[in-house]
Amino acid sequence: MRVRLSRWIAMGFGSGLSPVAPGTVGTLWAWLSFAVLESWIPPPGWAFLVVGGFALGVWACTRTARDLGVPDHGAIVWDEIVAFWLVLLFVPSGFGDRFGAFLAFRFFDILKPPPIRRFERSLKGGLGIMFDDLLAAFYTLLLFAFWYR
Repeated sequence: MRVRLSRWIAMGFGSGLSPVAPGTVGTLWAWLSFAVLESWIPPPGWAFLVVGGFALGVWACTRTARDLGVPDHGAIVWDEIVAFWLVLLFVPSGFGDRFGAFLAFRFFDILKPPPIRRFERSLKGGLGIMFDDLLAAFYTLLLFAFWYR
């Protein structure tokens, strides 16, 4: 497979190539990258990265899925990365909170409760790949909002 920018992005800079649980590895990559960069990037910058990353992900995931011939290949993890960045932007910075957010996000991403599964099936291409994880992020943040309330 030729190296393409779209594949590098969609596959989470290689994190999606993990032979075991690539979505989980991609989410861990998101957490690590956020932890490393959060002292240099203020919250408005992260908001910009999430919005820009979502738009970039629609393009990269569409192209990579087309190149691989699979609608949502397991190695495509950019959707987990961007969605978990969004979660981390709003969850307190303590390890326990972030670990809980990690577990909740993976739960919602894997289980895909309604309406996530419906959107996953109805939206095609990169938008569908990106959007279902955005909903998993929303469910995670909603759970934390109820928890802290």
